[in-house]
Amino acid sequence: MVKQFDADGVSFRFPDDWALEREATDGGWTASLQSKETAFLVVTLDRGMPEPERMAEAALEALKSEYVGLEADAAVDMLAGEMAVGHDIEFFSFDLPNTAWTRSLYCGAGTLLVYWQANDLELAAAEPVLRAITGSLKVEE
Repeated sequence: MVKQFDADGVSFRFPDDWALEREATDGGWTASLQSKETAFLVVTLDRGMPEPERMAEAALEALKSEYVGLEADAAVDMLAGEMAVGHDIEFFSFDLPNTAWTRSLYCGAGTLLVYWQANDLELAAAEPVLRAITGSLKVEE
């Protein structure tokens, strides 16, 4: 079965065995999805409309402060039918290699930041699910 998240013109589908938590923030909200393993995905809406590049860079800087030796490549591609900017990221956490992905874009309600992460032991199983979730993302203008 599949569940759907809808808020402020932002929607995406996710597996029903993933846990969803939604939290209000100053000027927006954050929706967090957690798999049964360690893979997770976070979607954040900022109604203040910061530049997508700024949101993606802020996320990267926060990760760099946490994980020494983090490697990141800038990325630009389409997400929800819109141009999105972000990074493809690799780092070690608890001696395990991790892969992460950020993308940020404008939508009608503000600026979105999408972040997903999985350790590389479960990446082969988790990445297709994470990509399906991000592929189902829709935004209203």
